[in-house]
Amino acid sequence: MKLFRTIIHPEPSQSKIGYQTPVLFMGSCFTENIGNKLTELKFPVIVNPLGVMYNPVSVCKGLEILLEQKEFIDSDVSFYNEQWFSFYHDTEFSHTDKEKCLSGINDSIKRASLHLKNAEYLVITFGTSRVYRYLKSGNVVSNCHKIPAREFERFRLEPDEIINTWTELISKLQKFNPKLKIIFTVSPVRHWKDGAVENQLSKSTLILAIHQLKEKFKNADYFPAYEIMMDDLRDYRFYADDMLHPSKMAIDYIWEQFVQTYFEARTIDICKDIEKIILAKNHRPLNPGTREHKKFCQTRIDYIQDLQAKYPFIDFIKELNFFQSE
Repeated sequence: MKLFRTIIHPEPSQSKIGYQTPVLFMGSCFTENIGNKLTELKFPVIVNPLGVMYNPVSVCKGLEILLEQKEFIDSDVSFYNEQWFSFYHDTEFSHTDKEKCLSGINDSIKRASLHLKNAEYLVITFGTSRVYRYLKSGNVVSNCHKIPAREFERFRLEPDEIINTWTELISKLQKFNPKLKIIFTVSPVRHWKDGAVENQLSKSTLILAIHQLKEKFKNADYFPAYEIMMDDLRDYRFYADDMLHPSKMAIDYIWEQFVQTYFEARTIDICKDIEKIILAKNHRPLNPGTREHKKFCQTRIDYIQDLQAKYPFIDFIKELNFFQSE
C-alpha cells in the first residue's frame, strides 16, 4: 500500500556521539528539547549556558564570550524593573542582587568555556533571522528583558551577514578546539509574530546561510529537524495547542531521527538501560515505606550497581542516593 506521507531519513553520520563525547548545545528552545534528553540520559552535555538564544548573531556572540572566557563586571549588566541583567543572557540569570547576577553569569561561563575546549560536538539551533538591536549601544541583544520596544530596532538578517559572521567564528572555534564538529539545525517552531510569509523568509534565510557554511567547512553538518517537521510530520496533530510549537510526540519523533543519525548501536543500548532507571525514578509508589516498596527500591539499587560496574564512565550517584533515601 502506498504511504500517504513523505518520510525523511537523514543520512547516518560517519562520526558518532557516545557516552564519552562531550557536547555543547546552544540556541533556541528546540535546542533544549534535544539537549535535555541527552542530559536526562546522562551524556556529558551542557545546554544553553547563557540561556535560550534565537538568532545567529546572538548565538555567535555567546560563543565568543565562551571563547574569551569573558568575566562580566558591573559595567556589563544593566538595571531595569528592579532586576540586574545582561543583554547577552536569558532572564534565568537576572537577579535583584547585582553580585548574585554576576556570580551566576560568570560561573556558567567558566564551566561552559572549559566544556567547549574539550567538546567533540557543538549543536547549534537557529530559531529566527530576525534580531533586536538596542539603540543605545548599537548591539544585537539575546533578550530584551521587557524594555519598551521603542528602544530597539528590529530587522531581518541577510544570508551574507550570517555567513560572514559565522565564517569568522568557525575559524576561531577551529583554532580553539581543532577536534570540534558542528551540527546546525533550524528550529521547527514557527515564529508567527510577522505572519506566514515572514516566517518562511526568516527560516529560508537561516537554511540558505547554514548550507553555505556547510559547504565551506568540513567539520559542519546539518540535521534537518525543520524539514522533518514540515515535510514528514505534515499535520497539525503534531503541534502543541498553540499550533506553533511541536508536540511531545513530534519532539520524540525528531529525537529518534537524531539518535539514528548520530548514535552507534551500543550507545542506543546504554540509553535503553538508563531509561529503565528514569522510569523507575519517576514511578510514584502507592504505599511508600512498605516492605513492598523497599523491595522495589533495593531491586533498583542492585540494577544501578550492575550498570555502574558495566559502564564505569557514567556517574549514577544521584540515582543511587535517590533509591537509598526512599
